[in-house]
Amino acid sequence: MTPASRHSPQFGFTLIELITALGIFFLVCAAAFTLLASSQQRYQTESQVLNSFQEARLALDQIVRDVNDAGYPPPTYAGTDPTKFASTPFAWSPNYTVPTTCTIDGSCITPGDFDIIIETNPTPQDPTSQVQWIRYQLQGTTLMRGAALKQPGNDPAIDTAAFLAPLVQNVVNNSSATQIAQYQAAYPGMFPTGNPVPIFSYTCDTGNVPLACPAAGIDNSPSNIRDVVVTLIVATALPDATTGEPRIVQLVGRGRRINPN
Repeated sequence: MTPASRHSPQFGFTLIELITALGIFFLVCAAAFTLLASSQQRYQTESQVLNSFQEARLALDQIVRDVNDAGYPPPTYAGTDPTKFASTPFAWSPNYTVPTTCTIDGSCITPGDFDIIIETNPTPQDPTSQVQWIRYQLQGTTLMRGAALKQPGNDPAIDTAAFLAPLVQNVVNNSSATQIAQYQAAYPGMFPTGNPVPIFSYTCDTGNVPLACPAAGIDNSPSNIRDVVVTLIVATALPDATTGEPRIVQLVGRGRRINPN
């Protein structure tokens, strides 16, 4: 073996080339991790929006079902037990009496934008079932639901208060002016008048013509309420992780009382 073959040159990377390659590798890794973090934030935000939408959707369906059944039973019912039929489709306190019909500015207060009591039988197929008072009430940012068995002479507002439980969280219908301005900046179509949006609004039978219910008066009695429009505006628990703006969804449904007075 010749000396030349024993001492052939060894080729490799220079220090500058290694530093350059390492820098490029770090840049690629940083870009990948930034993209991954952004994707995770977007996923978390969209998951919150989806959860809020599903929660509001289920609650809206429940309210509409209760309104549709308000005023149970049909006119073929011939019983005299007041716990087996509805005295009025909707009931408010104070001084609600059974079976005397409730009238606005008389024995009941005006139906509320954020508080409704429905008188119905949610399980009419059960012959032993009893009419219930079902109440929906906004407390802070939580829409509560409670149901109590109808008891002659009792106040439905007092009876249902003991059974109120959270139904939907982060309901922002009754937000402050500052919060509404913040929501409008992100969602110009929300809160069109700049004021809180009622959860419950009503259409009444005034003679033969359904009209929007006035603020008070004989036409606005619970026995005349025909339709209840339900509007739920729900915010996610946390703002958008990317923009920092609030994320809200709005759902609207209509419950139409089918049963007669």
